[in-house]
Amino acid sequence: MTLEDLFATIEARKGADPESSWTAKLLAKGPEKCAEKFGEEAVEAIIEAVKDDKAALTSEAADVLYHLLVMLAARDVVLGDVMAELARRQGTSGIAEKAARE
Repeated sequence: MTLEDLFATIEARKGADPESSWTAKLLAKGPEKCAEKFGEEAVEAIIEAVKDDKAALTSEAADVLYHLLVMLAARDVVLGDVMAELARRQGTSGIAEKAARE
């Protein structure tokens, strides 16, 4: 599965019945709830990274990626735009890129 595949599935579930789809249920609660859930999953991933539990971190990382994409979909941010931004930054030092934003 690719991130593009997952994002396409999330987009397809936007109009689904919230009683039959976890994704639709999250999206029906609004962008703020989607952002909150992403934050919860990110914290859980951090905890597993600190504990050095690779299996648990792998599972939490999957949750983080899924909930990030749900949050993007909730705000109508297209994954392709995020990927284009990453491509734009490619070849630029992270230090230089951050300095350019300041």
